[in-house]
Amino acid sequence: MKPIDPQMQAVLDAHEELGPRPIEGLDAKEARRQPTPADAFKSVLEKRGESTEPEAVGNVDDRKIDNAEGSPLPLAGKNPIRIYTSDGNGPFPVLLYFHGGGFVIADLDTYDSSPRALANAAGCVVVSAHYRQGPEDLYPAAHDDAFAAYRWVLENMEEIGGDGRIAIAGESAGGNLAASVSVRAKAEGLELPIHQLLVYPIVDGDSSKAAYTEHAAAKPLNAPMMAWFTEQYQPDADDAQFALTKADLSGLPPTTIVNAEVDPLRDDGPALADRLRAAGVEVEHQKFDGVTHEFFGMGAVVEKANQAVQYAAGRLSQAFQRAQVRA
Repeated sequence: MKPIDPQMQAVLDAHEELGPRPIEGLDAKEARRQPTPADAFKSVLEKRGESTEPEAVGNVDDRKIDNAEGSPLPLAGKNPIRIYTSDGNGPFPVLLYFHGGGFVIADLDTYDSSPRALANAAGCVVVSAHYRQGPEDLYPAAHDDAFAAYRWVLENMEEIGGDGRIAIAGESAGGNLAASVSVRAKAEGLELPIHQLLVYPIVDGDSSKAAYTEHAAAKPLNAPMMAWFTEQYQPDADDAQFALTKADLSGLPPTTIVNAEVDPLRDDGPALADRLRAAGVEVEHQKFDGVTHEFFGMGAVVEKANQAVQYAAGRLSQAFQRAQVRA
């Protein structure tokens, strides 16, 4: 195991103190009740006597939107979204963001800090979109909902304070969803996002990569958990909507990929970066040493998370500056 950054280790220790049970031995409902790294992050702040209030943004608006239409799976209800608007005078560029959780666990609250940090650092509106999860709704439910959310943002751009410029982002499973939206938008002739930000994305579910062995017992994400997520959601490893390394990646938008060193998904990002470059897509990839999966939204306690957010936001800001504001 690689040495862990001391600030990251403090979060891992706090998570262990909260007593999470290994989710690979639980059903999905019980897994969703386990303490999360986000809980541990707040615990570290409490121990320091610091505020656990979320990073302030200009405005936060909770709404619900329709699930995907035309999905082969039964539709039930609506999906929550949360709209974070940067301080200042809009309209602003828009970033559609998908949270992680292996397509099974987590929600908008679990992944609240990353959208806030990106809204402020990139000066944009961030729409954080939830999606149906397995095992209640199997593949491709989450992927269909992600695409439906993208269509919703395009259709409601002005109403949410957007200026027509749209980028897309996601963490872990959300990174897979974000890239799959771009692939599908191109295939269906829909307007493409101007940039993709993929933070330790699940790329194709291939567990033969070296990182799966090197970090099989890593925390907070390990190899048995990844296998459990696959069992719960049942993605199709032969379907290019999930297996991004099998997709036609030509013509996709410029991409930024962030990885953590101590993570079974460490090698997924470079594998996708190589495929994107081979397809003629401009890509930057950066790996942050000494940190683990889930570090990205922990800027209040992990300095490398701040560095990662600033790096990502810088790339997004450049993309927004180069793009034309929709008339």
